[in-house]
This record gives sequence, structure tokens and C-alpha cells, in this order.
Amino acid sequence: MKNIIQKSRRDLFSFALFNFLFKNKMFLFLLRLTISFLFFYAIFLGFLYPTKEQNLFTTALFWSLFWSFFMVLSLSTLGRVFCGICPHGFIGKFITKIGLKRKIPKALANPFIGLGVILIGYWMIVFLFPGTYSIPYNTALFFAVLTLLSFVIYYLYDEMAYCKYICPLGTVTKAFSKVSFTKLETYTDGCGTCKTFDCSKACSYNLKPFTFVKKNSMEDCTLCMDCALSCENVAFNLKKPSSTLFEKFKTQKVEVWTILILTSILSFAMTFKHSLNRTAIADEFIWNKISVYLKSFINSDFISIDGFSVLFFSIFFVLGLNIIGMFIGSKIMKVEYEKTFYTLGYALTPLFIIGGLSHILQFFFTNYASNIINGVNQAFFLGFETMKPLANRGESWLFIFKIFTHIAYIWAFVLMYYRLKLIETKRFLKIIAYPFVSIVIIFYMFLNFYTGYVFKTYGVNKNAHNHSSHQIKIKE
Repeated sequence: MKNIIQKSRRDLFSFALFNFLFKNKMFLFLLRLTISFLFFYAIFLGFLYPTKEQNLFTTALFWSLFWSFFMVLSLSTLGRVFCGICPHGFIGKFITKIGLKRKIPKALANPFIGLGVILIGYWMIVFLFPGTYSIPYNTALFFAVLTLLSFVIYYLYDEMAYCKYICPLGTVTKAFSKVSFTKLETYTDGCGTCKTFDCSKACSYNLKPFTFVKKNSMEDCTLCMDCALSCENVAFNLKKPSSTLFEKFKTQKVEVWTILILTSILSFAMTFKHSLNRTAIADEFIWNKISVYLKSFINSDFISIDGFSVLFFSIFFVLGLNIIGMFIGSKIMKVEYEKTFYTLGYALTPLFIIGGLSHILQFFFTNYASNIINGVNQAFFLGFETMKPLANRGESWLFIFKIFTHIAYIWAFVLMYYRLKLIETKRFLKIIAYPFVSIVIIFYMFLNFYTGYVFKTYGVNKNAHNHSSHQIKIKE
């Protein structure tokens, strides 16, 4: 270990406040302990008081505070700091130390498992069985099962295998954190003479922070800061937003598919479901026509046909649009399709994670803040008066947050430009291919303008509940 006396001005550790927040061992321990207590207390209350009338805290903590408010806000700014304070990872490190420390089998060492868990275990439930996770008992059961699974995986296998492969948020945070403006790196001058490798020895994930700069990748780093506590050469640097995506790095297929699938759900399906379905011409949209057609064959009170149609239409439409666009682009550029698909797919990252800030910040004022305060008030018997929402849905000033949807597609266009630079072909071919490989971004931009146009032209459907009888709220 070599001490760096003069830290870079872009190193957040050079500022007393950030040094305390991210490198004070006692503070980090107490923070993680507090979050773990709230986490398990919420699960406990979910089983003890299983209904919404009895218990506001369980759903407020998980769906209003952790996801999606803190998760989306932190990923788009500081990166995977949520993983660094996650109760699973915090406790998992202690379990791993006393566990069997086996190598995880290849069949399980697949991050697509984590993607499958969040797609099937969460999003399909939300759309097909609306309101499921608004019930405290169901939320508690969901996280109790994940917690038990994580502890078993931590005990059996080494290198925090659960975080890398099984965690439903692991791949999500890894993929979307690439738009943030921070990077964990090391001072190369100090590392050049290092013979102790304290940073890698301290890493429970068996990573080597001194290789992050060369690889232009933080790999599976969760920003737990164990390496930073062990060596002063570790830096937490401010970078240009999305700087990783401007340059070459080892692409991972699961990250691109995660970006595509969550973009199709959160950027498109949510807009179809919660915006366009509230307009006076909701009956004319294809997903509602599909729903009516399916209902003529399937009469079920068990699942939401409306939710099924909008979810699967959105996923297949966006995936199909992207695949066709990338295929045409690859042919124009005379580049292998797979290389085109996985190199350029990262450019779509801002559509959800930055565009999502529009919904998250609006919901903070209309739902999240009051949910959290009222939940804490009830759970800890504080006796305060019930807090009303800070704003009502539809208030004109809330539309200021719509700016993030425009920033999202503009930034995605910029990233596509830089990602195309990594493709080796003639420049004029890239120019011709650009609109085809950017087709999802173009449609996202069009969707935002079209939604505003429909509301302005046709207005809100007074009977909109007919199309949203199974309507979900983003907080669920």
C-alpha cells in the first residue's frame, strides 16, 4: 500500500464530506446496519400486518424508497451505491467467510438468471396480477424468499456469487450504472510500485481495482468501498456522464438484453399503460385491440388480459424494432450483425435510467414522500398527523420534470454517435446506418411528443378506468 498525499481534485475522496460518507468505516457499518434493520423490520411487519390498512411501511420502504426512487436516482448519478449498502451484500460477506467457499457451477454462473428473476418474479406479476405487490404480505414474502435464497448461495459459494449471478437487481444496476458520472479507479503512479495488492485482497468479489482503468470497466464492483478502506491509492473519480460508453470495453450480452427489456417495459409499456390509455382514443391503440381480441377467447378473472397485452406487445415491439434496425444497419455498414447489436445496444441506456427520472421525481411529490413518512409514522408509532401528498397528479409545475425524457433521447443519440465510432467501417456507411440503428431512440422521442399531442387534441377519457381496471402504479 502506498499513500497518495496529493489527491486529484476530481477524486471525491479528496473532499471531507464524501470521504466521510464513503470511507468512514464506522459510519458505513452503522448505515448498513440501519438499512438492514429497516429491511428485515419491513419484512416482519409484512407478515405480522399483512394488509394495506394495517401496514403502510412495508410497501413504502421497498417500492417508494428503495425501488424506484433511490435506485433510479443513484444509478443515474453516483452509480451502484445502492449495492454497496444492500442488506444482502452486507450480511452475505459474513456468511461467505464461514461458508463452504465452493466455486459456483457453470449452470448457475449465468447473470441471465438474475434478469429472469426480475422479469418473471416482478414485472410479469405486476402486469398480469395488478396490485399484488401493493399488499404488504406479498411484498414481504417476495423479499423473504430472495433473502433466504441469497443466504444459501452466499454460504455455498465464494466470491459473492449471489450478487454476480442470481440477484434480480445485480445485472440491472451493473448495466444502467454506466450512465453515471463516477468511477472507482486507482492512482496508477502508486500502483506501479505496489507489492502488497491490498485492494484486491480486500475485495470479496475477487476483483482487481488497479485494472479498472485499463479495462475501462469496473466489472462486478458494487462500490462497497472495502478496497478504498484498505488502500489510499483507490480513487472515486468524477467523470463525464457515461464516459465508459464513449470507449471500448468488454461488452456483455446480458447487459444489452437487460437494457432492451427494461427499456421496453419502463419506457414504453408504462407510457402505453398509464398515459395513452387515459386518453379519449384509448380504444384505438393496438394493445387494447389485442386485449379485446384475447378476451373473446379467454375469460379470466385470474390474470389481467389488459396487462398481458400491453406488456408483451411492448417487449416484442421494442425488441423487434431494435433487431430489425440493427440488422439493416449491420448490412449497410458491412459489419457482423452480432457485433453491431451488442456494441450499439448500450446507447439505449439513457432511455430508461434518465428518462425514468421524469416519472420518479413526479411520483416523489405525488406519492413517494407521503407514503414513506406515513409508513414510518405508523411503523414506529410516532403519532404524527397523516401527511398529504406534496402535490396532486396533473399539477402543471410537475411537468418541469418532463425535461428528463428529452435529455434521455438526446443523450442516447449522442451515445449512439460515439458507439458507432467503435465500429470499423467507412464513415459514410455509418451515417447512412445511423437512423436504422437508432430506430428505438427515434420511436421513444416520437412517443413522448405523440403522447402530449394526443392529450392536447383528444383529452382525457372520463371513463379511463375501463382501460385501467387493472392499472398498476409505478410504486408497486
